[in-house]
Amino acid sequence: MPYRSPFKIRNAVRHIKTGAVIAYPTEAVYGLGCDPLNEAAVMELLRIKQRPVEKGLILIASSLEQLRPYLALNQAIIERITPTWPGPVTWVIPAQPWVPKWLTGKHDSLAVRVSNHPIAHDLCAQFGSPLVSTSANPATRPAVRESRKLLKTFANDDIFIVPGKVGELALETAIYDAVSGKRLR
Repeated sequence: MPYRSPFKIRNAVRHIKTGAVIAYPTEAVYGLGCDPLNEAAVMELLRIKQRPVEKGLILIASSLEQLRPYLALNQAIIERITPTWPGPVTWVIPAQPWVPKWLTGKHDSLAVRVSNHPIAHDLCAQFGSPLVSTSANPATRPAVRESRKLLKTFANDDIFIVPGKVGELALETAIYDAVSGKRLR
């Protein structure tokens, strides 16, 4: 089990609240994250990642309750997603109309996950809100699984790194459409 340092979590949350981009371990890879409602922070994350805003982003949370304000949920969707959470399954769910396009991209939906990785979970719980979560790598390079590689990959970027081990997943989390149940990745 990854070591969880309350001090390091609190320090990361302080950085998030100031608009910083952080890197943190998730179920399969290191993720880049920030406050999803801070447009400047999200744009900086996208710049670092070299990811177009049109693609949209994933939000992770410590509970479904943190995600509810962002999502247009119905009973069928809730019954489909809740057995898989917390866990390494991402669901694409219709978004509420207010959700910023810097999160949804060209879509009317949002990719979300309730993380079971202890560090990612604690970050969201302490922040009190979901976090953006995208793999910690420039768009054309493989995802990073070790903190020492983060330092090399993002040497020229101002990223706060939360140390820890990634989970046991060999591949990035599966993504499903919550309306149809179809696997997307």
